[in-house]
Amino acid sequence: MYRKLPHPSLYFYRQIDNMKKTFLSFLIIISFATHAQQNAQTTAGKLPALSGTWILISVDNIYPDGSRIHPYGENPKGLLVFDEKGNYAIQILKAVRPQVASGDKNKCTPEEYAALVQGSNAHYGKYIVDEAGKTITFIIEGASFPNWEGTQQKRSYVYNGQTIKYVVTQTTQGGVAVIAEVAWKRLQE
Repeated sequence: MYRKLPHPSLYFYRQIDNMKKTFLSFLIIISFATHAQQNAQTTAGKLPALSGTWILISVDNIYPDGSRIHPYGENPKGLLVFDEKGNYAIQILKAVRPQVASGDKNKCTPEEYAALVQGSNAHYGKYIVDEAGKTITFIIEGASFPNWEGTQQKRSYVYNGQTIKYVVTQTTQGGVAVIAEVAWKRLQE
């Protein structure tokens, strides 16, 4: 005649079990959403055509009066690597740099230190390509010029399949008053 009610602790354990299932479902949904967002951030905006290794052609600093100089000389050396996961690394060197007389970079003269610093530029991090807007954004994690570390620099570019040229609006030599055009050609493997 009377219906026997479940023990109160059984009801409590069922609620706990339901809460666990709800929480687990929530974690799974958040995990998928986070993974999808990270995947979108790391794959969207990459231009697979840019992936690969590039050799430096030229670096021209352009001053407000229109004059141009080659801060790394007429035939600079350099390497740019874009991978398909959105990582990049750039190294730029003057073709001719004086050797350190002591053979120890910790014992340079002030002139040698200046030549080392002014004769090179390197940075690495992540990149995002906006193909429609024709921009590459460099998310700089580490740089030989520490003022660039932790910055994002959007650079307009022109790409023709074998060469890429982009414009740097905040150069290491001249700041915002000077822009630089940097050109690279694809390394033929």
